[in-house]
Amino acid sequence: MSEMLSGNEAIARGAWESGVRLAAAYPGTPSTEILESLAKYEGVYCEWSPNEKVAMEVGTGASWAGARALVCMKHVGLNVAADPFFSAGYTGVEGGLVIVSADDPGMHSSQDEQDNRNYAKFAKVPVVEPSDSGEAREFIKLAFDLSEDYDTPVLFRTTTRTSHSKSIVESGERLTLEPLKKMKKNWTKYTMMPANAIVRHPIIEQRLATLAEYAETSPLNRMEMGDKRVGFVCAGASYAYTREAFPEASFLKLGMTYPLPKKLIADFRAQVEKLYVVEELDPFIEELIRLQGIKVDGGKGIIPICGELDPGLVARCLVVAGIPGVEESLLAVPSPVVEDLVGRPPTMCPGCSHRGVFSVLKKLRVFVSGDIGCYALGALPPFGAMHCSTCMGASISMAHGMAKVLDPPADPRDKVVAVIGDSTFFHTGINSLMDVAYNKSRILALILDNRTTAMTGGQENPGTGKTLLREPATEVNIPGLCRDMGLKRVVEIDPYDLKQTERVLREELAAEEPSVVIAKAPCVLQFRIRVPAYRIDADVCTGCKRCLQAGCMALNLYVDEHGDRKVEIQADQCAGCGVCSQLCKEEAILPPTPGGVGLRTPKGREAQ
Repeated sequence: MSEMLSGNEAIARGAWESGVRLAAAYPGTPSTEILESLAKYEGVYCEWSPNEKVAMEVGTGASWAGARALVCMKHVGLNVAADPFFSAGYTGVEGGLVIVSADDPGMHSSQDEQDNRNYAKFAKVPVVEPSDSGEAREFIKLAFDLSEDYDTPVLFRTTTRTSHSKSIVESGERLTLEPLKKMKKNWTKYTMMPANAIVRHPIIEQRLATLAEYAETSPLNRMEMGDKRVGFVCAGASYAYTREAFPEASFLKLGMTYPLPKKLIADFRAQVEKLYVVEELDPFIEELIRLQGIKVDGGKGIIPICGELDPGLVARCLVVAGIPGVEESLLAVPSPVVEDLVGRPPTMCPGCSHRGVFSVLKKLRVFVSGDIGCYALGALPPFGAMHCSTCMGASISMAHGMAKVLDPPADPRDKVVAVIGDSTFFHTGINSLMDVAYNKSRILALILDNRTTAMTGGQENPGTGKTLLREPATEVNIPGLCRDMGLKRVVEIDPYDLKQTERVLREELAAEEPSVVIAKAPCVLQFRIRVPAYRIDADVCTGCKRCLQAGCMALNLYVDEHGDRKVEIQADQCAGCGVCSQLCKEEAILPPTPGGVGLRTPKGREAQ
């Protein structure tokens, strides 16, 4: 059966056809849809793990029990999973174990654009890279076979373009599964104490050499001979870009990018006059080819090392080097500049509970150590109320470090504020808060609990009461968890009530011990929460723009017929949160009805 699938959907389909029994992941763009798609198939247990390290360990355990297992994450997630990933490279597998790393060239939704092929080389495991959805389905199946045949985890590398682009996929049937046998108690293979690990290292080196021999004839790699004046070595999306830019050229298309097939590359090099390597991000393939003593005429000296490639960029870079056969139409600027287009920074959704929190934080002028989530928008205008952010869960740890070197602060109110979301808190924030409680630093941890993993599309987490498979689950009690760590000052607030939010934050900033404030309100987008729109009394509005400090797209500034500046509310955008009304000193922003009904109440915000 043929169907149009994204790369992520095709990976899910191929994994199901491969007989995968378990899949674990932490949601992160561009990998999120893999598990969401796979969870729709029968016969596969799928879970959102609290973080990527846990997901990697869950998948490894399933593999050691004899089942095929899939572990998925975005590229920076492999940083979190690196510890068990490296160990799994030494132990090997029972059932096939494939780890999807979805890299993000161009940083569409990430804090860096690291090239995770380097992780595979470091961990001494093979890399498989598809270039489109059809290959994603086909190659994931080959990756599971490769894993079991060579007793190794396999890193399956995609990029944002491969993950989200759609193409035709030929679907197949699911592999017939044999019942799992009793687990093998092979402690010398799976217990990585030094005496066992030192024996495994030579085995891993021999495995790499054997994999390199396999790469010479693997169906993952192929030569496509055309115009022999120039030959390109490419993999993944870069192959599609370069093939479009130079349709008549010769290509060595690599689907297995580590270890490389030395003889195959040397044979290809002997058949072409010039050899160029086109790849996104690091010169990974290029450097390995050069280390093999094979001449490369061009690579990262021509192709940029930063950012995402596209056919036009590849064409323009290589035609400057005098490479023949370029597709002339790609030399034009692909995206003409639109003049007079009004720019607008990204902003929180109308009605987002984070808006009230950051309005207050801005007013208090405190230093805010931020984290990864929708609330990172608090760093942008009009708030400017988040001052650092690096990786998942780091907000509390960094605030702890700052507090320790500033202890005691010049003023008790100079506490550093750490802002973190509920899903990120479960991911890697719990240990950080435990450190705060254990080592007694004067910070204020502000946990924004909106009952979902909002930034990646509203996935479940340990605080939502549901699993990925939509089964009821234990709901973590965040206030109780914080108190059990030994924190005495734990307060819950309504983030839509600006007076309460400011009062509580001022109190906790003045406290001479660590404290936690939990701003609890469900995500308005995920739970589709709306109440009637607020309205503006134009006769009272002075156009002072104070309400615009809420940064809400439902508010517009205009000039009336008298030439006076006014603000209006777009009813189709307003979610009725009432934050702008509380910011207005003129009382010009009114509830939906004359009786005052419309300001949200805690009950009105309950997730339905």
